[in-house]
Order: sequence, then C-alpha cells, then structure tokens
Amino acid sequence: MTEERRTGPEEVRQTRTIAVGTIARVEGEGALRVTVKDGAVHDVELRIFEPPRFFEAFLVGRHYSEVPDIVARICGICPVAYQMSAVHAIEQIFGLRVEGALRDLRRLLYCGEWIESHALHVYMLQAPDFLGYDSGIAMAKDHPALVTRGLRLKKAGNAIMTLLGGRSVHPVSVKVGGFSRVPGRRELEALTTELLWARDAAADTIRWAATFEYPDFAPDYTYVALRHPDEYPFNEGRLETSNGLSVSVGEFEQHFTEHQVPYSNALQCTFQGMPYLVGPLARVNLNQDRLSPMVREVLADTGLSLPLRNPFHGIIARSVEMLYALEESLRLIQRYVPPPAPALAATVRSGTGTACTEAPRGILYHRYRVDDEGIVREAKIVPPTSQNQGRIEQDLRQFMPRLLNLSNEDASLACERVIRCYDPCISCATHFLRLEIERE
Repeated sequence: MTEERRTGPEEVRQTRTIAVGTIARVEGEGALRVTVKDGAVHDVELRIFEPPRFFEAFLVGRHYSEVPDIVARICGICPVAYQMSAVHAIEQIFGLRVEGALRDLRRLLYCGEWIESHALHVYMLQAPDFLGYDSGIAMAKDHPALVTRGLRLKKAGNAIMTLLGGRSVHPVSVKVGGFSRVPGRRELEALTTELLWARDAAADTIRWAATFEYPDFAPDYTYVALRHPDEYPFNEGRLETSNGLSVSVGEFEQHFTEHQVPYSNALQCTFQGMPYLVGPLARVNLNQDRLSPMVREVLADTGLSLPLRNPFHGIIARSVEMLYALEESLRLIQRYVPPPAPALAATVRSGTGTACTEAPRGILYHRYRVDDEGIVREAKIVPPTSQNQGRIEQDLRQFMPRLLNLSNEDASLACERVIRCYDPCISCATHFLRLEIERE
C-alpha cells in the first residue's frame, strides 16, 4: 500500500493510490482502479488483465461434434451452460428438436450445475463477507456446521452432473441430439434421498441468508433474462428485459452489442448502449411467477418480497434458485422414463444457428456457422460476466462515495464485496482483484 502527496507552493492536488495484491473468492484475475477528483468519484475501471483464451478461434475448423467437449473447457464451474448453448445452436442449424426424456435430462443436468455453483458461491465465496471472515476456510473454524452444509449441497449438484455428464467437471456425455449415454431409472432414483435432504437444506439457506445485514443500496437496473411460457428458464425461452423488450434469441445481436475498452482484455456488452444486469437477480425478478409454491412460501417467511433490487441480495436470489433447482430435480427424476435412444440422429447441413441458455451467472449466447460437412466456420460466444462488467462498474461508481472517508484497506474490501455480489467468472482461477484508488 502506498500513499503519496504532491504539493507545491500551495497544496493543489493529492494523489492517493491503494494497491491490494491478490484477493480470493472470485474466479479469475483482474484489477479495479478508482479515480477520485475533488472528493468525488471520477472514474472506475474494472481491468481484466488475464490473457485472452481465444476459444472462438479454436472452434473454427473443428467438426460440430467436437464443439461440446471444447466449450466445456471454458469454465470448470459452469461447463454445462457452454455445452447447452452450443448444442442448441447447432441443433437449430440441423433442424433438430430434442423433446421428452432427453429434454428433461438436459434440464436436470442444468439443475445440477446451478446447485453446485450457487452452493459454492453462497457458502464459500460471499457468506464470509457478511459474517466477517476473509475466507470460507476461516469461517469453518467458527461455523463448521454451516460450511459442511454448503459443501454437502454442492456435492448433491455434483452427483447429478457426474451421473448425467460422465464427470462433475467438464462433462463428456453431452452431444448434439442428446447424450452419448443416458441413465437407467434406478440410477436416477438413487439420488433422491440426498436431494430430499438438500431441498430442506436449501430452504434453510434462504432463511439463514435473509438474516444478514445488508447495505441500503438499490440501483436502477435494467434486468435481462430468458422467459419461458411454462417454466423457470434454463435452456429455452425468449429474451426479455425489465423495460419491456421481448425478442427471440436470434435477435440478440440486434439489441446487445459487445465493445472493447482499452483497459481490459475482456469485451463488455451493452443493451441499447447502456449496461444491464443478468443473473439470479434478473431471473428471479423477471420470472417470479414461475417459481414453485414452496420457494415463494419460504421467501415470504423471511419477510422479503420480490422484486429484489439490492445487488447484495444476490446471495438470496442464488439461494432461491438453488431450492428451485432441487425441487425441479426431484420432479424430473420422479417422472423419468428412459428414452428409446440416448440421442437423436442429426442430418448435417450448412447454416447459422443461435442459442441462449441461463448459466448460473446469467444468459450465455452462442452463434455458429457451419458448412455442409459440419465444419465450424464462425463462432461467437458472449458469456454472462462480460455482460455484467459495465453494470459492476456503475454499481461501484454509485457505491464508492460512501467509502471515501474509509481507510484504504476498508475501502478496498468494500469494493470487493460489491464485485462478489455478481459472482464474476473471469476464468477458473481463484484470484481476482488488485484495487487502486487515485485521489486528485
């Protein structure tokens, strides 16, 4: 940490720089720089300095059948989201529609990912902020039962991913048309006992998270999420916004635009030229009528009501979705009848396809163009964190004035807590933030 004062005959400017090395509890590496002039926040830059990974370029020239395995490597926390967006986009090109038990299995696999991702974030990444610990490990010393509950919840989600995907990290059974293997009914039923426990534990998680002390902070968000006519969205639906837009996924690039900022290796995405919010808060607020009666009852018991407008309430939204995903998993398992084949046959043809699914952190858009031999000629991927980056910067601009009288260290920690509300998945690494505040 350094602090430098620059003075002349009269003290005309003070420059203050805060540097925090590597901070755990988010995925990836980056930095935050805040400039304060005349006692006011002048600029906020969320700098993603992790090297570009070029997955879109890697996909060009590869056969369509390789795409699910390649994109699964983009993220170790949410590989299913990348696989699902990819296979849906390619199936659109081939005129393939996956229904029935295969569709249910895809939805169930997505439930597993939401459960494990949300449990990890709630218990190990964000709860320490509210309970005054610098890590989940430190929290475990005083609250071993809480951390054990969180890890067991995560394990329940991982068990679904292992059974359906072949393994819990970078699943290998997802393919265009379905799966390379589907489970028998008894294999799925074997998960039921643990999922019933997890359902009750998730309800307790909502009640527990509702007891935290939250800052009074409610920015004016534009929420964006998928909206399905019959169910809470995972794989399918139209893109809807809180300001009234409802469009097909194929119209995504007409309304949402990526651009490069000079201080970051990651693209930022805007809606009609402005930052917007994707993820659990957006989904819960735009799809509250699709939540189950149990979820609505537990949430009502806490005294909270929808919509949730405080970004710090993201931990509650994730807990709500974890309970929903566990209920949905049990429902899908109960009605499961194995399909006659693990996958539908695909008829390869050239064309362009788009798809958007709901990753744990928000909408994940894919577009592919393939030739008549099934070779990928163009690929575009817009992950949720790139869509949230501009909104994170805006939150920090609005939150930062209340931190200006704090010490360098306390201001840094408070900024990190704002960022962690979004559970940003910059990569699969564990270190994220180096903060600099320059005061002039």
